[in-house]
Amino acid sequence: MSLTTLSDLIGRDGPQRGVCALIAVKARIRCKTRLSGSLAPLARVQLVRSMLGAVLSAASAARTVRQIVVVSPERDTVPEEIPVLADTGRCLNSALTEAHRMLLKFGCREIVILPADLPYITSVEIDGLVRRGRSGGFAIAPDGDGTGTNALCLVSRHPFRFQFGPGSRRLHLAEARRLGLAPQVIRTPGLEFDVDSPSDLDRLGEQGRLSSCLRA
Repeated sequence: MSLTTLSDLIGRDGPQRGVCALIAVKARIRCKTRLSGSLAPLARVQLVRSMLGAVLSAASAARTVRQIVVVSPERDTVPEEIPVLADTGRCLNSALTEAHRMLLKFGCREIVILPADLPYITSVEIDGLVRRGRSGGFAIAPDGDGTGTNALCLVSRHPFRFQFGPGSRRLHLAEARRLGLAPQVIRTPGLEFDVDSPSDLDRLGEQGRLSSCLRA
């Protein structure tokens, strides 16, 4: 199963109607290296695959989502029917910016940015994020600490400067206001909880989810 080329995506007529869910994920073996002290390499890959599968499943079930596009250097376990655009390898923000500009050219005006490490995300939460985004042109779901960004909804014709990283909530809100959008903030359990640290693994284990993730 190969990656999707630009011509392939054009051949699908582009995700012009409804929301496009844009999901970026690195090569699986390069993901979650901060967990290397707690999980062996193969276990980390299995965890990443399982969490990505949960995000893809929730996006597929969301009533508002009409198209899913993954940005990654590899297809791996992503189903063939989901386009996977090649990541240029520079950084997450560059990859998302390039993919977003491409989708804008295809006429897509409603885009949800989702990380690949939200094990508890639900379709209802994605739909709620979209509704909030439609009300002001922009919605953001912060991480558990309230300073980072776990998901975005953009309803705009203009390119957006993605700034994922430390303090990204503040930076993304400033960028939305620069574009004349009215930011909406949404906080739900499935959108807040991402897996980045050993303590997050402990939480998965306490709720009986870690072992099932590693078996996936």
